[in-house]
Amino acid sequence: MTKVLLTGGSGFIAAHILEQLLAKGHSVVTTVRSEEKAAKIREAYPSQAAAGDLITAIVPDIAQPNAFDEVVAQNPGLEVVLHTASPFHFKFNDPKELLDPAVVGTTSILRAVAASAPTVRRVVVTSSFAAIVDEAHVKDASHTFSERSWNPVTLTDVHRAPATAYRASKTFAERAAWDFVQDPATGAKFDLVTINPPMVFGPVVHYLASLDAINTSNERVVDCLRGKWRDEVPSGGPVAIWVDVRDVAEAHIKAGLEIPEAGGKRLFVTAGLFSNAELGRIARKNFPEDAERLPTEETKGGELPAEGERFRFDNSETNKLLGIKYRSFEECVVDTIKSLKKHGA
Repeated sequence: MTKVLLTGGSGFIAAHILEQLLAKGHSVVTTVRSEEKAAKIREAYPSQAAAGDLITAIVPDIAQPNAFDEVVAQNPGLEVVLHTASPFHFKFNDPKELLDPAVVGTTSILRAVAASAPTVRRVVVTSSFAAIVDEAHVKDASHTFSERSWNPVTLTDVHRAPATAYRASKTFAERAAWDFVQDPATGAKFDLVTINPPMVFGPVVHYLASLDAINTSNERVVDCLRGKWRDEVPSGGPVAIWVDVRDVAEAHIKAGLEIPEAGGKRLFVTAGLFSNAELGRIARKNFPEDAERLPTEETKGGELPAEGERFRFDNSETNKLLGIKYRSFEECVVDTIKSLKKHGA
């Protein structure tokens, strides 16, 4: 059994990590922003909470430089930290609303671990394909993105578009993490792994207040179910690669707890290409009872960009190291829709 600190425990990816960690018998301390969220997690895992194998801690604002000092200092014996807490949404007025929590939240957890948790051997940070992709090459068929690729975005670029600001937040946060562990002055005795997924779909296991609060990637599934794609399927955008949230969770656990060789690696987890049109077809095939709201066979739009108009990718290093058998897009979409229906979709 490993004692793990999981930040952002009520988040979309973290909820699956928590479920898998507890199923494997590990002891987990998880942070959330409010007691309301903490109570829902404890209610979901009453036996582990009662036995002390699940502890919840409140970190109301991850953008504070000392946000994680208390939870790290008060939980001795931590061995691995899985840091998932960071915003992923485009609903902001100032890019600082994304940049500050992402960068300061990442450095604050690393600083707290270096200062107060000498038993921690590894920190895994949830980064993103956003820190890999170069917007100038998303339609460039001659360009291949891999674990070695870095987004060249700069601070002057963040006002270009909300998506650019989000990608900058993930890039700056990941760079700050690598800079921290490579700087002898920080006193870090642990190694670092980053997980860099693209679009993450999959079932929701945490308790959403409403479908309006759903994670950004799954918003398109909700739109499809609500009839917004009935007349025309929207473009999926230039980043047409995806991964199932349960596979992302597995990657965190394998990289953090099970594969020593993962230390010092960036892991680019993706199952491959997807399109909104394919999503619509899968929904129509598997949920005929919703046919009147779903795209028909005649509904146009949402197909993959032509092969000559989209980037290439190579995550073979990650796949060789982790050995994850990625779920199919159909399995993922079906399970996602079933979970969303439980929340009223």
